Amino acid sequence: MTTIGHFVDGKRVSGDFERRGDVFDPATGRRTGQVALASAADVAGAVEAAERAARSWRDASLAKRTAVMFAFRELVNARRDRLAEVITAEHGKVLADAAGEVQRGLEVIEYACGIPSALRGGFSENVSTEVDSYSLRQPLGVVAVISPFNFPVMVPLWFVPVAIACGNAVVLKPSEKDPSAALLLAEWFTEAGLPDGVFNVVNGDKEAVDALLDHPGVKAVSFVGSTPVARYVHQRGSLAGKRVQALGGAKNHMVVLPDADLDLAADAAVNAGFGSAGERCMAISALVAVEPVADALVARIAERMGRLRTGDGRRGCDMGPLVTAAHAERVRSYVESGIAAGAVPVVDGREVTPDGDADGFWLGPTLFDHVTPEMSIYTDEIFGPVLGVVRVGSYDEAVELVNANPYGNGTAIFTNDGGAARRYQHEVEVGMVGVNVPIPVPMAYYSFGGWKASLFGDLHAHGADGVAFFTRGKVVTSRWLDPRHGGVNLGFPTQT
Repeated sequence: MTTIGHFVDGKRVSGDFERRGDVFDPATGRRTGQVALASAADVAGAVEAAERAARSWRDASLAKRTAVMFAFRELVNARRDRLAEVITAEHGKVLADAAGEVQRGLEVIEYACGIPSALRGGFSENVSTEVDSYSLRQPLGVVAVISPFNFPVMVPLWFVPVAIACGNAVVLKPSEKDPSAALLLAEWFTEAGLPDGVFNVVNGDKEAVDALLDHPGVKAVSFVGSTPVARYVHQRGSLAGKRVQALGGAKNHMVVLPDADLDLAADAAVNAGFGSAGERCMAISALVAVEPVADALVARIAERMGRLRTGDGRRGCDMGPLVTAAHAERVRSYVESGIAAGAVPVVDGREVTPDGDADGFWLGPTLFDHVTPEMSIYTDEIFGPVLGVVRVGSYDEAVELVNANPYGNGTAIFTNDGGAARRYQHEVEVGMVGVNVPIPVPMAYYSFGGWKASLFGDLHAHGADGVAFFTRGKVVTSRWLDPRHGGVNLGFPTQT
């Protein structure tokens, strides 16, 4: 049985770990390895290695930092298939989806390759007589990244390249459910020329998270996960005096107006609702149909769902399994709850016949109609392939529904009316908005993040917000004596 350890100070750490967790292949249900669960002492060792490395890395030239980033980018690009295979083996998403995840991570690496432009300061000459002022952005030191199971490559790459390019050292705590991809990234960073200790990986559970939140050597924490845990991370990290950005959960709405292209909207609903088995913080889980389009739209979605193949992600299927048996059972319980509450199950994913091992963690795409806002399948983030249709009578009712939701991560509107789209993007209280785009994930040079209970902290991931988060500003005011100045003058000193 393979044991997955840590990566500290430029090398893998193995040994007889006191605590371990099981790692599974979700498509077969078989245990494929065990992952070390770090103690507080293990975390402290990684932070100490990062502190040592940060002292010299902060002084590395921008040319050196960007050279490492360019080399790392080439390694990830050349080995993207290997990364996708590891993602599929431990998370379960289909290979094509895993490859897409790697591509989105590459985009942030490429943004980090241009970090010299992002770190440029300002300069003002003669703010007073022969006095100049200028601004700098400097690294924080050691920062921690705590990432979720659903994107074991993309989410770490939202933060790690930007943090390192800005001159920080990083300790990453990936999900213990799919830890192997993070270790590959660490090895490839070292191969790209990153000094030992600048990037470290500690695997673990809540004990490791708490150790990172409490360690005085950690100056900032980036987190992605559920809203309850994001709130906890933000509160505990902030009490410890750290800068924290904690991205939480979502209940993303897709509003379809009567003038929309219903075929385009149906395609988008299926893609955004069931890609990665719905295990996306940007997945569409609530489709708001503005009447009279609901019947026609539901019929189109159900017809497309009938053509989806659920199965092993290595067999060319459309949708893979859920990440664990416990999570699959949790999502099934929501299907049962929806039926009990009176929602109409148009397509019941519990009846799926998967193209895969019978012991895999399966649940097929599920579609509910006539969902109402008090049902748990509407109020809760299910994080699975369950799409609920809520029928409303007007545009105003749709906006009111979306804005009343406690989450504010992503939303989309489908319409051919430019005025309605412009009004929606102005009025909706959500951080990321798509117009005829179901999953409006920004490119790396913009920033990713939601509003309300979807974000705890002020700054979003990557882009300009990412650079601001991983650096702190400093303003210098200087005066140098003019070489022409000199001589003896016993008169009263004056300033002109």
